Amino acid sequence: MDSTHSGSIEALKALIEVRGLKQIKVGLFDIDGAMVGKYMARDKFLAALDGGFGFCDVVFGWDLADKLYDNTRLTGWGKGYGDADIRLLPASWREMPLEDNMILVQGEVSGRLECLCPRGVLRRLLQRVAALGFSVKAGFEYEFLVADEDHAALQAKRYRDPRPLGSGAAGYSVLRNSVNTEFYRGLLTLCDEMNMPIEGLHEETGPGALEAALCCSEALAAADNAALFKTFAKVMAQKQGRMVSFMAKWNENHAGQGGHIHISLLHKDGSNAFFDPALPHGISQLQRHFIGGLQRHMRDITATAAPTINSFRRLVPGYWAPTQALWGVDNRTVALRAIPGSAKSQRVEYRLPGADANPYLALAGALAAGFAGIAAQTEPEAPISANGYQFEAPAHLQLPHTLRDAAQALRASAVARDWLGDDFVEHYAATREWEEREFQRYVTDWELQRYFEAI
Repeated sequence: MDSTHSGSIEALKALIEVRGLKQIKVGLFDIDGAMVGKYMARDKFLAALDGGFGFCDVVFGWDLADKLYDNTRLTGWGKGYGDADIRLLPASWREMPLEDNMILVQGEVSGRLECLCPRGVLRRLLQRVAALGFSVKAGFEYEFLVADEDHAALQAKRYRDPRPLGSGAAGYSVLRNSVNTEFYRGLLTLCDEMNMPIEGLHEETGPGALEAALCCSEALAAADNAALFKTFAKVMAQKQGRMVSFMAKWNENHAGQGGHIHISLLHKDGSNAFFDPALPHGISQLQRHFIGGLQRHMRDITATAAPTINSFRRLVPGYWAPTQALWGVDNRTVALRAIPGSAKSQRVEYRLPGADANPYLALAGALAAGFAGIAAQTEPEAPISANGYQFEAPAHLQLPHTLRDAAQALRASAVARDWLGDDFVEHYAATREWEEREFQRYVTDWELQRYFEAI
């Protein structure tokens, strides 16, 4: 145990003592980015700070509906659903303003199943990046729906036709954010008090559509904030009798919901590795290679950015979501938007991820592809300066059209295996294949309306 970790433990113990806490909330994030956890009694928590604790590994062996996978190797009936080892991260503690005097402490998987932990996948990748002489800064943007109905009402009608918080197209509307201050100000305050501040929050185009840009920070902290934001925005909404959804596409008549990631690399001296004032648009050779790698290998990592059946409903032309691995300078119709700026602001916006993506995995996938490009000095294709939807990209820049195809591309990717790990790639691909199989068992409303009488 290093001195920093030890110091964090002592500081957290002192906080618990001062507050007189009898329980502490602990949580970690699963493959789908859902937070799982429990309340832990004070004495057990203090012991776990030093020695960790066990948590049933079923959380890596079932899907979003708690149905058990039948196609995974590292967890399943054949492994007996034993405990995964969890180490607590004392420096991660956060206030729980929606629960008086409570705090939250994150955990991370260690030991046998560490290879499957999304946070661990990103952390190990960033350690490798640090050994190459770089650090990563990231900022997450989320588009999401706010439904002005409570959970019971929406569940009773199977989430069909939710009543949005506001109607019609009202992008950037001050009228809307001034009327709905209870939600807006509540979310801003919550994020400040939980130390995951929002840089900008505004109405998006479409009923009940909002966008939150979280403040940029060191990559692992940024992913932590993103994952916690998705969890506790939902908690706050339900406490207000509302619901928030990060589903990639909740209605075919409206644009989907993105989870864009802004990425920049720093040298050890803190300077921006993406910025070279002597080159066009300030795009350094290293940034070009990063873009080249992300463009070349985007197909491989699509499953980390589009992890559900519904993800692919968003990836259609003309709805502000990319359909091909194209790039451009300050162009929002392509997957990679190079944003010219200064030594402080030069970056890449990765626009493929939906709001439904696990932030740890979406960022890890992007960095894996980008650093593969840096290693191979991959030059990107010519940038797109016009409407990217009207450009027919060559076959190697076409993205998978289904979750199953995305899973196969991930499994076959040498880059993904190198940077994310063989065990993770095999497990994650299997879980996406399972998701596709589950979907194929059901008959949709569209099929009934189209075929019941006509065929």
